[in-house]
Amino acid sequence: MGERTENLARAARELETAGLAVRRCSSVYETEPVGLRAQPWFLNQVVEAETKLFPMQLLDRVQAIETQLGRRRLVPQGPRTIDIDILLYGNFRIQSDRLVVPHPRIAERRFVLEPLSELAPALRHPTSRLSIHELLAATPDRSTVRRLNHQINKSTNHQIPP
Repeated sequence: MGERTENLARAARELETAGLAVRRCSSVYETEPVGLRAQPWFLNQVVEAETKLFPMQLLDRVQAIETQLGRRRLVPQGPRTIDIDILLYGNFRIQSDRLVVPHPRIAERRFVLEPLSELAPALRHPTSRLSIHELLAATPDRSTVRRLNHQINKSTNHQIPP
């Protein structure tokens, strides 16, 4: 919702604080909603970052960024200003009430796999051991995902040609 491209840029800038170092950002992808379909299309992007934060500290940080950027959890799968998911945390597997890593629905979400494949097609899923490229080829999700002709530069907020 709102200034969608600006929301992604602001989120990437905020990730740069408190123990996170953004290494790379995928292109921005416009994707049709999955689940609750009667809403505007989303913008999605994958960010690769390094951190010294423990997983729960990282979760607390990204949830604080979501709140700071106006995220309100009013309608499940509904419109939102920003949604930051922890997809992977190295090769670790985490299972808790608050956090599951790798993200449990990563293989079912084309809107995640497309930008993730752009950054790391050969990366292996820690559980299935399939590459991201292989997961993308096998996903049952046939929703529309369109790569936009720009990336968000986290530091200047300017659009960068791919």
